[in-house]
Amino acid sequence: MKPNYTKIFIVEDDMFFSEMLKYHLSLNPDHEIIAFDTAKDCLSGLYLNPDIICIDFGLPDMKGDVLFKKLKEAQPSVPIIIISGQDDIETAINFLKSGAHDYIVKNEHTKEMLWNSILKVKETISLKKEVEELKEELEKKYSFEKNIIGQSEAIKEVFKKISKAVKTNINVSITGETGTGKEVVAKTIHYNSDRKNKPFVAINMAAIPKELIESEFFGHEKGAFTGALSKSSGKFEQADGGTIFLDEIAELDINLQSKLLRALQEREVTRIGGTQKIKFDARLIIATHKNLAEEVKKGNFREDLYYRIVGLPIELPPLRDRDQDVIILARHFIKLFAKENGMNPFALSSEAMDKLTKYPFPGNVRELKSVIDLACVMADDNEIQPEDIHFNPIGNKEDLFISAEKTLKQFTTEIILYHLKKNNNDIMKTAQVLDIGKSTIYNLLQNK
Repeated sequence: MKPNYTKIFIVEDDMFFSEMLKYHLSLNPDHEIIAFDTAKDCLSGLYLNPDIICIDFGLPDMKGDVLFKKLKEAQPSVPIIIISGQDDIETAINFLKSGAHDYIVKNEHTKEMLWNSILKVKETISLKKEVEELKEELEKKYSFEKNIIGQSEAIKEVFKKISKAVKTNINVSITGETGTGKEVVAKTIHYNSDRKNKPFVAINMAAIPKELIESEFFGHEKGAFTGALSKSSGKFEQADGGTIFLDEIAELDINLQSKLLRALQEREVTRIGGTQKIKFDARLIIATHKNLAEEVKKGNFREDLYYRIVGLPIELPPLRDRDQDVIILARHFIKLFAKENGMNPFALSSEAMDKLTKYPFPGNVRELKSVIDLACVMADDNEIQPEDIHFNPIGNKEDLFISAEKTLKQFTTEIILYHLKKNNNDIMKTAQVLDIGKSTIYNLLQNK
């Protein structure tokens, strides 16, 4: 049987009526119809795993309400449609209250009503399957191994912290430079925790004007302020049962920090313009590229809020401190780019790898992906060469230079070679500019 077939049980002791329903429903080639004339046979056939069960209310060997109860106990998620000769409103209401999908009276319209009822059940089943598939996809997407790429000792420490975080509901504070993947780690924690089937709600403090933050957090009632044309729930309400992720928490205005603290302490919010206290149960994960403890010392962040939210700290290492993860990530991004663009994956030449490992990546993983995407476009054959790799750092070049992990001898050599090239290999002029002896330069060139 094809996997997209819908298996339908018909339990009906009137053979003529049963054959009529079976023939009518079989007009859809995606239906597989199995008919039973007793309740006992239906119960014995449940191992066939039906998608929908249609039962006659007046079976000779068992009352309809008893069979319905037994079916619900055996397979509670399978939709049941009652087909009855009794046009009794109270009976219909009782079945529907007990969880029946539909109650259809036997008359000249039964075929059409049953057809429409099954269509609705199939739509519901399809939606449920789609939701389950999306959940499975999210779980796979945010598995540790597939989502956080790397084998360095630094990233292994992050794995250890994440493993501890997913086992409890403790608050988590993620720190690290821009581009290190703070939101990725937050989602990985959420989708591997017991809250994975509930919402993951993210707010970026730096992206929302401070006058709108309170409304984003707590929601508002209609007419609470100019422009509040309708009632709106806040992010904490929306995250109930799941996780709320507050990115760039250090950017939160000091005057709003006390309100956030109160909400976290009381586990409840009040919408702007409202009086009702709304309880919420959400796991808190925060992230920042700043040192929160230093922000507390400077008076920019409340100390009591700091201790409330810090929880389990996870510090993400910059890419320059992750050893050969640069190459592992580069190959991952090459495969990703090739797949998204219908291309064969590129190889990385040894010279290209050398160029990547020597660069400090101030923009971290985000910058590496951008560099690799461009290199895939620029490559002329199936191998990326060093000339295909282009760096476009933003910010202070001196900071970038100092951030590179090299020995003093390596720095000295690079400085001398740079000035030699700039001075057209004039050793005398280079020695004067750098205030060093000519012998130093001669020794460097001989040992190079």
